[in-house]
Amino acid sequence: MTNSIILIMATFEKGILGGFSGKVGNVVGARWRGKNIMRSVPQRGNYTPTEKQEEQRLKFKTVIGFLNPIVDVLNLYFGKPQGDKSRSNLATSYHLKNAVVSIPGGMEMDYAKVLISKGDLRGLDNGTLAAAAGQTLNFGWQDNSGQGKATATDTFMVVVYEPELNLFYTNLDAATRDATTATITLPDFMAGSEVQVWASFNKAEANFAAISTYMGAVTVL
Repeated sequence: MTNSIILIMATFEKGILGGFSGKVGNVVGARWRGKNIMRSVPQRGNYTPTEKQEEQRLKFKTVIGFLNPIVDVLNLYFGKPQGDKSRSNLATSYHLKNAVVSIPGGMEMDYAKVLISKGDLRGLDNGTLAAAAGQTLNFGWQDNSGQGKATATDTFMVVVYEPELNLFYTNLDAATRDATTATITLPDFMAGSEVQVWASFNKAEANFAAISTYMGAVTVL
């Protein structure tokens, strides 16, 4: 016997206290898709999830666990909010559909399909990545200023992930587009680790970015 959750939900326009959020007795108030809703406190019942439902639960757990440490980056640079959906909501939806795969024993992220930013700004052309002594990573790219909405002062940004430690390193202001190179220094404890790396460009003053580029995996020296 397993436990399930049974919900009773209703929408309302105005209560005696207006819309509310939180628990009152056995009722929970919340805001959902632009509407005030009330739902009953979850009740336990007899229900066994299907294989498909369990797979979706594992996918969601994997994606949320991966994205949560960089939610601040996503909320700045992952597309544009759509109604009640924040940028991080959009990022979660994208990764659930495109960047998590089933493996024996569970789920894992498909790093090549992970995006740390998304937008209409021109991205990297001919990007390169190389590790150097002292936990440094050297990046190179072609200056494509003037193409589309790209300008020389666009900011080069980097996100690095260490899977074994489940830790991220971010640098959202590593260089300008016209510099064509950038060097970042990772923490000492990452020496010897294989890390996953993504890079992009942004316009910080406008929360506007390019679709990020997966730079690949590299061993930190």
